[in-house]
Amino acid sequence: VKWFVLAAEQGSISARHNLGKCYEFGRGVEQDYSQAAKHYHLSAEQGYAPSQVDLAVFYENGWGVEESLEKALHFNRLAAEQGFAIGQSNLGYLYKHGKGVKQDFAEAARWYCLAAAQGHARAQFNLALMYDNGEGMPQDHAEAARLYRLAAEQGHEQAQFNLAWMYDHGEGVPKDKAEAARWYRLAAEQGHARAQFNLALMYNNGEGVPQNQAEAVRLYQLSAEQGFSRAMHNLGECYEKGDGVGQDFAKAMELYKQAFEKGYVFSAHSVGLLYEKGLGVSKNLKKATHWYRLGANGGDETSQKALERCSRSSKGIFAF
Repeated sequence: VKWFVLAAEQGSISARHNLGKCYEFGRGVEQDYSQAAKHYHLSAEQGYAPSQVDLAVFYENGWGVEESLEKALHFNRLAAEQGFAIGQSNLGYLYKHGKGVKQDFAEAARWYCLAAAQGHARAQFNLALMYDNGEGMPQDHAEAARLYRLAAEQGHEQAQFNLAWMYDHGEGVPKDKAEAARWYRLAAEQGHARAQFNLALMYNNGEGVPQNQAEAVRLYQLSAEQGFSRAMHNLGECYEKGDGVGQDFAKAMELYKQAFEKGYVFSAHSVGLLYEKGLGVSKNLKKATHWYRLGANGGDETSQKALERCSRSSKGIFAF
């Protein structure tokens, strides 16, 4: 910090910027957003693009300065007009979402294109999304896949997931389960919960990879630990059936309930069945009916049918 201060006092713009970084992240000094903003401002006013985009972030979030989307737009534009890819990407984002400026998909795409051409992964990804969804341009899944690939090859995990999904479903590229698995794996290794889940499904079904139930369980577990409800449910099914893991009805019940609490309504039927059959818990038809009703109220047709079956049985004896 001492050397950054000395260099900044002698007029070094980059040292001034780095001093701002020290205050922003508390490196060698106590974290102080106001001081960080002050130093970014000084170097931004001298035309230093990295400081301009950092100051824009501070204005967008109200860190150490009064929140102002208009100023965020202003400083991103200054950096973008210098050809700074991060500023171009950020400006594209502001135009796409109408932050500090009227929403304008065409202008968003223009700035994303400029940043993407410089190899900026986030801009490539966001431009791909626009092609994928037909926002401000004709929908073009093939072009979306091309751009996702450019970002994915730089390690952008959501781009890796989206590209995997396109291979999985044959959208914009020929269907290729092995290629889908490869890209899901790369995203999964970065902790992408849905990629972990989708790759688990592929191991579960032997699609694009050799069938391996134990590996499916491992991946379901990783995804479930991040709160992905469908992974919780599928992991519950593994424990209920003893697929790739020791059979454990109580653990299955716990996972089904967690999945339901996270919004996966179909898990209610699985909880109801365990109560109805007395698996891992004491048989309790009243609780089974309660869970079927929860599922039915959430729109699950299987739960609705189970509830109707219960109501038809005056003695509470259910036919499967």
